Formats: sequence, C-alpha cells, structure tokens
Amino acid sequence: MTAQPWERQRMQQYTARGVHGQTVELLAQRIVTGQISEGAILDLTALQSEFDVSLTVLREALRVLAAKGMVDARPKRGTFVRPRAAWSLLDADVLRWQFARAHRPGLFDDLHELRSIVEPGAASLAAARATDEDIAALDAALADMADAGADPLAAVAADLAFHRALLAATHNELIQRMEVVIETGLAERDRMVHGADGPTDPVPSHKAVVDGIRRHNPAQAARAMRKLLDQAIDDVARLERTHREDRQD
Repeated sequence: MTAQPWERQRMQQYTARGVHGQTVELLAQRIVTGQISEGAILDLTALQSEFDVSLTVLREALRVLAAKGMVDARPKRGTFVRPRAAWSLLDADVLRWQFARAHRPGLFDDLHELRSIVEPGAASLAAARATDEDIAALDAALADMADAGADPLAAVAADLAFHRALLAATHNELIQRMEVVIETGLAERDRMVHGADGPTDPVPSHKAVVDGIRRHNPAQAARAMRKLLDQAIDDVARLERTHREDRQD
C-alpha cells in the first residue's frame, strides 16, 4: 500500500523531525482516520517495508503512540490499535492529529462547546485580575491581528496569541492548561476560516473583549467573549455553506 497524497505532504512537513517523526505522523494519521481500525493487529514487517524504515525506527514510533494510549503490544497477539476511549485525548499531538483530518463529525462542535464553557469565564476572571502586562500582551495580539490583513498564517498566529494571553490573564494555572485543547483545535479552525475568501474582520470582536478587561468589568468582558464565539460559529457555518455550493457546482 502506497502513501496517500496527504500522507506524503505530512512526511514533507515533518522532515525536520527526521524519519522517526515522519513515521509517528503517518501511523497516527492512519489510526485517527480509521484507515487502521481499532483492534487491528499491525503487520510490522509490511509497515517497515512500506515506510522504508528500520525496525528500530518503527518500534520507537510505536512506543510514542503507546505512551499516548493509541497502541499496545501483548504476547501472542502482537501490536494492536487500542479503542479510542483509551487514547490520551487531551494530549497535544492526539488533538492535533484529530483536528488536522477532521475525521470525526461534530469535533468542531465539541470545541465550540468547550470554548463556550471556558472562555467567557476566563474573560470574566481576566477582567478582575489582569495586570498591566497582561493587557499589554492582549493589545499586542490585537495589533498583530490588525497587521495580518489577508495573510492567513499571520492571522492564525495573532489569534492564537490573543487566546493564549487571555487564559494567562486569569492567573489560574488550571485554566491556563486549557490552552492545549483550545489552541490546538483553534489553530485548525483558524486555518480553515482564514484560508477562505472574505473572512469576517476579527479585530472588532476581539477588541470588545479587551475593552471589558481593560475596564475591569467582568460582565462586559464575558458578554463580549460570548459574542466573539457566536461570530466564530457563523464563520465556520459560512465556510461550510461555501464548500457545499462549490461541490454542487
């Protein structure tokens, strides 16, 4: 079985990580997309030949995936894919692999529900606790967002910096750890939206959140964040409508 075009692209993307990193990426993507199904026994000899890697490299890659709960090995059974319920779903790599392929219906809906629970509360806390340095970090992210213009990579980087600064401004270590989940999913969502034609200008909605934080008004900041999330839903819905219309044409 030859590598699919998107798999070859992944291999090129992770050249900097070496053969080991490329092998981890390919195996993980096949597992999360179901190309290698749950419970499947891995044919290490066939994979070694297909990927053109040594058995040592393949086993090292499988150890990485085993640490993330995705595969396991048992005597007389061999190496197999574990049920999804056993995966470390909050692991940054596992999240990235899932969002990158958007293989599971409703995954971005799950992300929005999580953000709707966490981020308005985070904005409220930030309004109560933000220091001058926190507000400066948010202002810097806003400035980068405005400067990004139509550059999708710069727009994504600025948006991630904003939400990272927002969580940091809560001064709550557990909330800050939500960065792993929110940022990983948000990065993939942003790449879709900012890569499309005519995305909604993100600056006004984000500035409204900062205004509430700057005024140390928790209710205002939370309200602005809920409006920002509503806009995010609208952007994704608009993109999906465009894709449906393109397929019909």
